[in-house]
Amino acid sequence: MRSVHLKRDFFLTHGSKARSELFINLREVSSRFRLPAGEYIVVPSTFEPQKEADFVLRVFSEKPADSHELDDDVTAELPEEPLLDESQIDDGFKNLFKQLAGETMEITIPKLQTILNRVTSKHKDLKTKGFSKEACRSMITLMDTTGSGRLGLAEFHVLWEKVKRYLAVFRQFDVDKSGTMSSYEMRMALQSVGFKLSNHLFQLIIVRYAEPDDLNVTFDSFLTCLIRLETMFKTFKTMDSDTDGVVSFSFFQWISLTMFA
Repeated sequence: MRSVHLKRDFFLTHGSKARSELFINLREVSSRFRLPAGEYIVVPSTFEPQKEADFVLRVFSEKPADSHELDDDVTAELPEEPLLDESQIDDGFKNLFKQLAGETMEITIPKLQTILNRVTSKHKDLKTKGFSKEACRSMITLMDTTGSGRLGLAEFHVLWEKVKRYLAVFRQFDVDKSGTMSSYEMRMALQSVGFKLSNHLFQLIIVRYAEPDDLNVTFDSFLTCLIRLETMFKTFKTMDSDTDGVVSFSFFQWISLTMFA
């Protein structure tokens, strides 16, 4: 069996070989099976669908047996995003930028916060708590090529295209049209834009970005998460000059990176 997180399509084409006798809402469920030698996948589940829960799995075998968690390697396949020269940007977007940026012709954190919250408020199908200043700071950090803490026309154009792309992804994978992302929908959405994450890392993301009451992810948290992932992957790739998957930090580099990101 490949060491990879299995998706819905796998279970549509592979039937179960055994299952617990009674599917009831109990704290502990145990069963005994006789199976021919081979490779098997054990799939725990909650009694109610779309619920998250911790579990402990114990397997006792009469014959020697090995086991391991099916998981993905952590990788990111991100498209190159060339920074356009201002002459390559159409006049319509330039006029929009002038209206948004004002006399300074730069997008600051407060301006970006206002822009994003106005945009999302027009999409009634999205559930959002509004973009925080920290979320907008992360986006500007990713797109700011000059270190000014602000976005010029070309930088904002790249970010604007990214926001539109991720909005389309959010709608595509919000399968139940709830206006939020369940953990399953979130994982599929992340994979569709190039991120493969281990189970542990994905669980950390859900804890960090999902609502604590229902573990669903709103659009503002979804976009903030993707921007942060891009920032961290690209930063690591830049520092991993010999591409061996390992980088070394001085304390100054570490504290600078973690405080600024």
